[in-house]
Amino acid sequence: MAINKAPATGLWAVVPAAGQGTRFGAELPKQYLKLNGKAVIEHSLDALLGCCEIRGVAVALKADDPIFAELACATNPIVRRITGGAERAESVELALASLSEAQDGDWILVHDAARPCLSQRDIQMLLAKGRAHPVGALLAAPVVDTMKRATDQTEVAETVDRQVLWRALTPQLFRYGALRDALKYCREQGLPVTDEASAMEHCGLQPLLVQGSHRNIKITYPDDLLIAEVFLAGANND
Repeated sequence: MAINKAPATGLWAVVPAAGQGTRFGAELPKQYLKLNGKAVIEHSLDALLGCCEIRGVAVALKADDPIFAELACATNPIVRRITGGAERAESVELALASLSEAQDGDWILVHDAARPCLSQRDIQMLLAKGRAHPVGALLAAPVVDTMKRATDQTEVAETVDRQVLWRALTPQLFRYGALRDALKYCREQGLPVTDEASAMEHCGLQPLLVQGSHRNIKITYPDDLLIAEVFLAGANND
């Protein structure tokens, strides 16, 4: 019988969760809103913790976060809490620094706290394709709507070719050392970093786009909670 050997390099996860989610308009940060009986972030972490290869998960929180410690997932032995920063990129940098056991060649999965519908299928597909790519990869979805570019007066300037456009999702998968160095470079150069792939792009690198499920939505507006409830119920019935 063949023996499945563990990958030669380690796999770690980072979850930036220090934001307030002001667009949502709720009293609680959106990652703590209830979704099918759990906080949104619990669903997101459950997906990562369902991947047995992950050695540790660093969750970047606000310094005065009073809620996370009360969640069941906070007691998981591979989950560590760290203080995040004012921006996503800073939180990810701080989380990477907290993974002192990680080696430069190890792989890092960075996942949004507010993406609760991540499937194990998508995680495994990202790992398979991303670890075979020299740069790394991110889950993404092709744009299906007609795209318009607007003028300053919010009038249509032109229709944009959607054939080359993708929506960036998470997780995003990169080598520990390469991602750390890319984030540091962007910080020192004052370059905008909206996701980890954009930091790699600023360094002249081209991550692989791995098509993921349209169900992997980010909770941004109140209606997204209702959609996520349906998606999670569907996943439980599969």
